[in-house]
Amino acid sequence: MKPLPTLRQLHYLVAVVDRCHFGKAAEACLVSQSTLSAGIQELESLLGAPLLERTKRSVLPTPLGREIAERARSLLKGAEDLVDIARSVDNAMAGPLHLGVIPTIGPFLIPRVMPALRDAFPKLKLYLREDQTARLLDRLESGELDAALLALPYPSGDVESIDIAEDRFSVVCPPGHRLSRMPSARPSDVAPEDLLLLEDGHCLRDHALAACALEGTRQSAAFQGTSLHTLVQMVANGLGVTLLPQMALDSGILRGLDLTVRPLDADRPFRRIGLVWRRTSGRKETFRQLAAALKEAIAEETVEAA
Repeated sequence: MKPLPTLRQLHYLVAVVDRCHFGKAAEACLVSQSTLSAGIQELESLLGAPLLERTKRSVLPTPLGREIAERARSLLKGAEDLVDIARSVDNAMAGPLHLGVIPTIGPFLIPRVMPALRDAFPKLKLYLREDQTARLLDRLESGELDAALLALPYPSGDVESIDIAEDRFSVVCPPGHRLSRMPSARPSDVAPEDLLLLEDGHCLRDHALAACALEGTRQSAAFQGTSLHTLVQMVANGLGVTLLPQMALDSGILRGLDLTVRPLDADRPFRRIGLVWRRTSGRKETFRQLAAALKEAIAEETVEAA
């Protein structure tokens, strides 16, 4: 049987290709630079071809090195999944779990549900990463994240998901605004207004536009905010109206501001909150239990808020 590369050698190669720096790659792999360099040299000797271009100032992957690194990522993810499967046999809700969460969910949901999660799963070590949806999905695909809390629908690739809540939209406007005199607002009522939205890249922008059937007017927004907190301050300054999910309203985002909230009256004026993970992951039971716990915690919070 011909000798095969080891997972450790492949891990070293991927680290260098990602960073183009031996020192940073060695630090990421928790080994000395000489150990990492020796491992890659052994891999090159085994394959009979150079994988890196080395100079005194830089290191770059050869075309072959880049291709092998890309293929190695799948092998490394598969090996991690095997370990996850073995660990989950003993206790699916123990050990580290790296969870991504988008900015329009994390600050409003995580503080409310973390106490319940700690009580339910005391042996689970939850590490959170907040970022926009596209980047979280990239990290999920690369194996940096185990799962992610996202707002759906969103083109997510080869993942599995469980819906845990529906997050309804409401219109927020200054008192005295014409919308404040209505019991609820229809999409046609919102269409002529200066609608303040998050900047491109935030999926909440697309969901809000879809809720008002305004997908074709993306460029008409008078202002693009970087956070929901920024948007409500702009509304308070009389610059327009905005749409906020109930999750943000329940968290007290309007506390201290003189603003009016009216429910959005439409067929589907909500976004779906879901937990997603790689289809090949070996921790599916972990994610199912986590999703069930999140769903229960959100339902309890909703009842208390009402």
